[in-house]
Amino acid sequence: MINTTFPSDIEIAQNADIRPIAEISEKLGISGDDLELYGKYKAKIPLSFIDKEKMKNSKLILVTAINPTPAGEGKTTVAVGLADGMNKIGKKTTAVLREPSLGPVFGIKGGAAGGGYAQVIPMEDINLHFTGDFSAIEKANNLLSALIDNNIQSKTRNLNIDPRTVAWKRVMDMNDRSLRHIVIGLGGSANGISREEGFNITAASEVMAILCMSHDFEDLKERLGNIFVGYTFDKKPVFARDLNAENAMAILLKDAIKPNLVQTLEGNPAILHGGPFGNIAQGTNSIIGTKMGMSLSDYVVTEAGFGADLGAEKFLHIKCHYGGFKPDAYVIVATVRALRYQGGAVQKEEYGKPNLEAVKSGIENLKKHIENAFKMGLHPLVAINHFQTDSDEEIEFVKQACSEMNVKAVIAKEFTLGGDGMKELAHAVVKNIDSKSSSFRRIYEVDRPVEEKIETISKEIYGADGVTYSIKAKNQLKSIYELGLDRLPICMAKTQKSLSDDERKIGRPTGFKVNVREFEFAAGAGFIIPILGDIMRMPGLPATPAAEGMHIDKEGVITGLN
Repeated sequence: MINTTFPSDIEIAQNADIRPIAEISEKLGISGDDLELYGKYKAKIPLSFIDKEKMKNSKLILVTAINPTPAGEGKTTVAVGLADGMNKIGKKTTAVLREPSLGPVFGIKGGAAGGGYAQVIPMEDINLHFTGDFSAIEKANNLLSALIDNNIQSKTRNLNIDPRTVAWKRVMDMNDRSLRHIVIGLGGSANGISREEGFNITAASEVMAILCMSHDFEDLKERLGNIFVGYTFDKKPVFARDLNAENAMAILLKDAIKPNLVQTLEGNPAILHGGPFGNIAQGTNSIIGTKMGMSLSDYVVTEAGFGADLGAEKFLHIKCHYGGFKPDAYVIVATVRALRYQGGAVQKEEYGKPNLEAVKSGIENLKKHIENAFKMGLHPLVAINHFQTDSDEEIEFVKQACSEMNVKAVIAKEFTLGGDGMKELAHAVVKNIDSKSSSFRRIYEVDRPVEEKIETISKEIYGADGVTYSIKAKNQLKSIYELGLDRLPICMAKTQKSLSDDERKIGRPTGFKVNVREFEFAAGAGFIIPILGDIMRMPGLPATPAAEGMHIDKEGVITGLN
């Protein structure tokens, strides 16, 4: 009997014809001798290959999405497939993406190296320890934690830090809810000063955000020194530079700052660098990684975490602000199943089967994201990421709805067909770029008051009627102004499941106000973080973690990693 079951991601990756990374680098004009090799199939690229003049001729393609189902809608898969499709039609293209976090890999979402026949490889390495960037970020973060507690304990060089005000937390790259709120320093004075503490996941560390915002090593050091630690007992702010921490932290990041080169299943170059959270941080790969890709290729395909209301908005107002980028094309990934979800079919068994009426209701979510793109001067394309459960009627409805908004929708079949399934989208992207139909403009300027910037995002992007603030948030906002941080961009922290700050408000909600529960700020990375709803920096594992379905045999062959 013939097995017609579609192979798993890891089976496809393990059976791929992977090429030595030196062959891949030659496609970019880099000799294998100039790479910093991490085995045969992955390497770091020296920062000296960033070329500002070459960047001027490169075209930047941003892939984002509508509000997703809990499992996500395949932005990374579409981005990888589009890069392969672009190369299929003769366009020298590099995919520039984030690195996966171990937390989701062993939790609910699985790996983040693409899927099906649109993956970056070596898949196991990328999804696990890779080149050690996350480990280096974790160590640099925790070094600062150790220096803070050591200073509080010290009698010779004490900065008089009030332990109750310390805002810095330790991190680890794993989902572990038990570490969200802990007490450290127990067991007597020899073990430090007792205080409340907690762990964030490494992807939520400000060090991760800083790595991805930095232009070079000197900029990295300066940003590390600007990390806010807390206050002294006499209410003076303390920064990492006051602890002389920035050089030691930068030493731990001396290799992590260099982008990683790997390949797609079809042997095209892919640069992976950094992996900040998409809701609590900026949710995009590094400025350095994007500049590297644009220095080495005619086209760069990149993606921004979660829906366009989070990832793309932050890409455009934070990353483009600091990196000097302007996207030349804007692709919104939509799936029929996510439209069903946004139309009220919120259970997996519901959004996993045809339901035209739910799609008709959920299309309002996609329309809002399209309208938002137009507001920012971008003429989007819609990639309908294809699933076997999509009906012809549902797909035709989505295409027609987009056409009525003067937007082209293309079926993306990268998962089953790789680059061949993306040639139509690739041609559409090139035509879109050549027509110069996009001219990016921001919806707010960073020098405006904090409240005005938040209100602009809430009203224009989310569709809210206004913004309210808790007493705690109002007090923290005063501190932001006192510290002179009010002219930083805004990094909204909210649920990815809804345009609003309430995940239960699906589709295109109206008649709501956004509530800012509290503020955080990343003085080193350079943005203010209004926190809406119950956003966590340390996720927990689901009832049945993905880790329970993994296996490794005596030969070291891994199964169940998807």
